[in-house]
Amino acid sequence: MATGTRLPTVIPESEVEITAVRSQGAGGQNVNKVSSAIHLRFDILNASLAPDHKQRLLALPDQRITRDGVLVIKAQTQRSQDMNRAEAFGRLQEVVDSVAEPPRIRRPTKPTKASKRRRLDSKNLRSQVKLLRGKISE
Repeated sequence: MATGTRLPTVIPESEVEITAVRSQGAGGQNVNKVSSAIHLRFDILNASLAPDHKQRLLALPDQRITRDGVLVIKAQTQRSQDMNRAEAFGRLQEVVDSVAEPPRIRRPTKPTKASKRRRLDSKNLRSQVKLLRGKISE
């Protein structure tokens, strides 16, 4: 399987806690009486993910992850609760998929002889240019 064709990690709905809350900001009467925003809580430590997957999730520098290892996502951009729920699940899936593959290990390489030679040649050329800028002696 190629690296780009990896299947997304399936997150069971039983591992996600969803709460409907009132949206913030302007929106008229509807915003005051309808709980259309969604708070999605995903407990990383108790999830059915692979242990290395959990470690990479917890290591993310994401302010939505609490000290207790719970990822909290708030979706309130849509007017309907169902659309906000779908958006919250989509964002959760993005976060989980972003750490699905372990980061590639960087193996340090040595510069080639030719690249060293080119670097030294360019330094020498620059040196010659600067020497020619000196005062002219008569």
